[in-house]
Amino acid sequence: MYNTTLCYVLRGDEVLMLHRIKKKNDMNQDKWIGIGGKFEGEESPDECLLREAKEETGLTLTSWKCRGVITFLTEGKWEGEHMYLFTADGFEGEMIDCNEGELRWVSREFLNDLPKWEGDQIFLDLLWQDAPFFLLKLRYDGEKLVEAVLNGKKIK
Repeated sequence: MYNTTLCYVLRGDEVLMLHRIKKKNDMNQDKWIGIGGKFEGEESPDECLLREAKEETGLTLTSWKCRGVITFLTEGKWEGEHMYLFTADGFEGEMIDCNEGELRWVSREFLNDLPKWEGDQIFLDLLWQDAPFFLLKLRYDGEKLVEAVLNGKKIK
């Protein structure tokens, strides 16, 4: 198991999304996700968040909040992970091109129609409902979500 961050940067009713189309052997190939990545060294979740945001977008986050922790378990070739989920509503700087995909501001409504992991819709709904801090476990078999447990209660 490794640790990662994922952040949805908000600007009004828009969300900054990354269309993962540039990396080879990318488990997120062709999907739309937030920004973030793996912890390096002894980073804390917020240190990883700030570094990844700067590396992937060129933006410096000035206001963010940890919204939950998601445990991903997979059958097959991908290793499990603990992901710290953030939203950010303050940033400064100029956006850069990302070497992992195409960055785009999209409306929340349009976001629902974009290709993404099935479990992502569960935590996006929680974010949009302004749910309190949550723990979510998602188990995949390949790309199929086979189990979802929210705060200790099975929901799928």
